[in-house]
Amino acid sequence: MLTSQRKQLILDMLAREGQVVARTLSAAFGVSEDTVRRDLRELAGDGRLQRVHGGALPSSPAAVDFAGRQGIESTAKAAIGRAAAQMIAPGQIAIVDGGTTAVQLARHLPRDLRATIVTHSPSVAVELAQHTALEVILIGGRLFRHSMVAVGAAALEALGHIRADVYFMGVTGVHPEAGFSTGDLEEAYMKRALAAHAAETIVLASAEKLNAASAYMIAEITAASTVVVEEDTPAALTAPLEALGVTIVRA
Repeated sequence: MLTSQRKQLILDMLAREGQVVARTLSAAFGVSEDTVRRDLRELAGDGRLQRVHGGALPSSPAAVDFAGRQGIESTAKAAIGRAAAQMIAPGQIAIVDGGTTAVQLARHLPRDLRATIVTHSPSVAVELAQHTALEVILIGGRLFRHSMVAVGAAALEALGHIRADVYFMGVTGVHPEAGFSTGDLEEAYMKRALAAHAAETIVLASAEKLNAASAYMIAEITAASTVVVEEDTPAALTAPLEALGVTIVRA
């Protein structure tokens, strides 16, 4: 079997089963585990999958930069943002993460909502500039341009004084075993800290993020109470999350 054929079979199996195990692939193809690991390493280098101990998971296409993500399923993200915006009650303190879906959340907040929005995203803050009934707290720090959010020591220190009712978290990967993940280590630390400063975490996840993983884990799936997905998301993608006790809201 040619290497290219073997790699395509690996990708086909990954799409079908949601994960692959190096030992199983070795037996199925009649090649050594070293050969399989080389295939996985090369596929990971091409961005086709995410390697994990013993095998691989689907790689999230949501790991592209902010500008690139704006064109991915924008209708679905608007629906998710609209549904999430309705979850913020008057008087609450809500942390809103960065990213294109979070911008949609901000865009759909009622103009007369009286609440406090905490964000480390300049894009979200600008979106809320005309919402005069809202108190907007912008956390500063080093600008991580990929996601257009503030990260680093200054951002973490500012966050230390905040206790929120709810945190709306953006991710690039949602996987029942690999948990919530993102493509940058420092951003993963920031998201974990934001979750620690809120009573409840709600994850916003368009379809391309489900059953996928990125390099840096944020938290286990059970760290979130709710995952908001688009209305027509296949049940096969959400059932494993519900089995872990997570509430699925279809936008």
